[in-house]
This record gives sequence, structure tokens and C-alpha cells, in this order.
Amino acid sequence: MAWLQKRPQVALPINYYTVGQNSTLIIAGLGNPEKQYTGTRHNIGFECIDFFVEKHDEMSQWVEKKDLKCLFSSGRFGDSNVIAIKPTTYMNLSGEALSLTLRYYKTILEQVVVVHDELDIEFGNIRTRYGGQDAGHNGIKSISSLIGEDYGRIRIGIGPKKPSAIDSSKFVLQSFNEIEKEQMINLKKETIAILSEFVYNKRLNVETRSFIV
Repeated sequence: MAWLQKRPQVALPINYYTVGQNSTLIIAGLGNPEKQYTGTRHNIGFECIDFFVEKHDEMSQWVEKKDLKCLFSSGRFGDSNVIAIKPTTYMNLSGEALSLTLRYYKTILEQVVVVHDELDIEFGNIRTRYGGQDAGHNGIKSISSLIGEDYGRIRIGIGPKKPSAIDSSKFVLQSFNEIEKEQMINLKKETIAILSEFVYNKRLNVETRSFIV
């Protein structure tokens, strides 16, 4: 399972704040790659980025990039080149794919956004920010250990835990309940609206949104 894997060697954070006019934006959705994890709370990052690629004709079909340890899609939006990735490692090693992709495209951290689940946010809310702690999320912990903390984050609420006594690692690997599933299309639409704004503004708006109607 993801939380049992050996933690990779931690590299020093990479300074991506270089001077230049690089117009490449990178969007990473987090999740575990095997089919058994499809539809679980921990894989909502994968689902949202799949929806983004599906709904934008500018984006290419997913292809595997073994050298970047991810599934890869790209597209042109105005003067921006948009790269979407889904790491093919387990969640705990998500930073490897993003680090390799940033090194290749030389993108600044302000133009990187990671879409992921967050247990400390109630289901029905999406919060965005730059930087901050990992809040116990192993995928974010892996990314921050390899590239630093100052990238954008779209944090999709999956909490609170029910029952509260359940182990967090077990809760996040459960499927959404029926009421939550009914709201999934609204969740995805709100997420791609945030991503579309990021693509055209080249910066993530820091805010809290609700996708419950």
C-alpha cells in the first residue's frame, strides 16, 4: 500500500525562480495509479485532472512518459503551453514525477498547480493557496521535499472522517458515499473552472469556493 513504501532520498529543494519568459504551466493531479484506487477519496486529484483534459479540446490524449514517471497531456492556450501530469508512482512518491517535469520544462513554482484531496477541509469546499505545510498528506510531503513549498495547490475537501475513530489512511482509500457521488459533477466543474482561470491568468487565485448546490 502507498503508506508502506520506503521513503525516497530527499533532495535539497530546487530553486525554480529563474528570470525569463517561460510560458509553460504545469498542472499535477495526485492519486494512486492502480485500478483498485479508482473512485476513492485519495484519487480525486486524478479524477479532476482527467475531467480538465476531457473538457478541453486543446489538450492531447494521455500518454505514458516513463522518463518523467507520469501520464502526460499537453495543449496550447493562447501564449501558454499547458502540461498536465498524473504520477505513475504511488502517492508517497508523487514528487518524483513533478520534480522531473519541472527540471525538463524549467517552469517557475508560481506556474505550477497541484490538485489533491485534503482531509482537514469539509466535503463541499475547495481552497486554493500557494505554499504551506503538507497537513499530513504524503503526496504533498513528497513534492515539497523535492521542489520546495511555494507551488500552487487546489485542495479539495474530503472530510470530516466518518466515523471519527477510523484511521485516516483507511478513510482516504474508501469510495465516496452516495450523497457525495451526487455532487461529483459539481466538484469537477468547479475545479476545472479554477484551473481554467489559472491557465489564462498564469496565476492561481487564492480563495475558498463551494461546489455544493
